[in-house]
Amino acid sequence: MLDTANYTPRLRALYNETIRGSMKEEFGYSNDMMIPKLEKIVLNIGCGRAAVKDSKKAKSAQEDLTLIAGQKAMTTSAKNSIAGFRVREGMPMGAKVTLRGDRMYEFLDRLITIAMPRIRDFRGVKPSFDGRGNFAMGLKEHIVFPEIDFDKVDENWGMDIVIATDAKTDAEAKSLLKAFNMPFTA
Repeated sequence: MLDTANYTPRLRALYNETIRGSMKEEFGYSNDMMIPKLEKIVLNIGCGRAAVKDSKKAKSAQEDLTLIAGQKAMTTSAKNSIAGFRVREGMPMGAKVTLRGDRMYEFLDRLITIAMPRIRDFRGVKPSFDGRGNFAMGLKEHIVFPEIDFDKVDENWGMDIVIATDAKTDAEAKSLLKAFNMPFTA
């Protein structure tokens, strides 16, 4: 049985033992508190038109996202009514979850080592940073995660993944994620 009291996720141990030292050396930080770290990972599934036609689709997306994240996802709802799209204010439109701490490191490990290699014709991810050290990417299918049973999936959902760091620049954030073996294309 796993002793959760003394358990440290593999990527957190890697960060503490090797990545912090290499980042301090690479960027010449004078203080350990200046070394960038992961703050949170936000996962989002938007159902779009499927949720307008059938309100149970958002519930299905929430259940799938809960399985993937290992933490209960919350449903997202429309903020405004849009008559052209038949969307009413408060209508469930998708699901999201924010991961921090050990769950964040566990998810990142599963994303990089298990899910990404299962993506069809995968050649790496394009570095997409926002200028403040946060990385965003999208997946076309959520079924690349092993927690999802292919037979029970009623619809393939796209998925947004945002990795928030406390890095000051995109170069620092890219170096941090590369140290976690994020497969960037360039």
